[in-house]
Amino acid sequence: MPVFFKKKVNKSICAPIKGRCIDITNVSDNVFSTKMLGDGFAVIPEEETICSPVDGLIIMLPPSKHAFGIKRDDGLEILVHIGLDTVELNGEGFKLLAHEGDRVKIGAPIIGLDMKFLKTKKLDLTTIVVITNAEGKSFSKEKLDETVYPSDVIIKP
Repeated sequence: MPVFFKKKVNKSICAPIKGRCIDITNVSDNVFSTKMLGDGFAVIPEEETICSPVDGLIIMLPPSKHAFGIKRDDGLEILVHIGLDTVELNGEGFKLLAHEGDRVKIGAPIIGLDMKFLKTKKLDLTTIVVITNAEGKSFSKEKLDETVYPSDVIIKP
């Protein structure tokens, strides 16, 4: 395909929800904090809607609704994992606002949270954004330890 017909990929990775942004190394789960799944960041949520952090295709959305995978047009894959031990809720407290196979833009609502219910379970709702297929690459992160909003750029290309 000629260069002038190629679609420009937005390579920014954004906050998926309003809350305090932290580095992935500060997540209280070793699978994430040791970057076993990849590098990224997390947001301690203050609202009830998890949005897409990138433009792309939803490639994974398990029945437990506690996470989703999204693939950018350049092949980068992102995992958004809502909370720690939330898989055990079997979808309770989560509402799908998008579906596997949907093409979404940054800021598109993906999963709704029933915060009142989830708080009764006393689970850590830290929402982790992990780049799962960028082995060996390092990323510059912005707005760590700040309040962020959906679509705020955290990782620039």
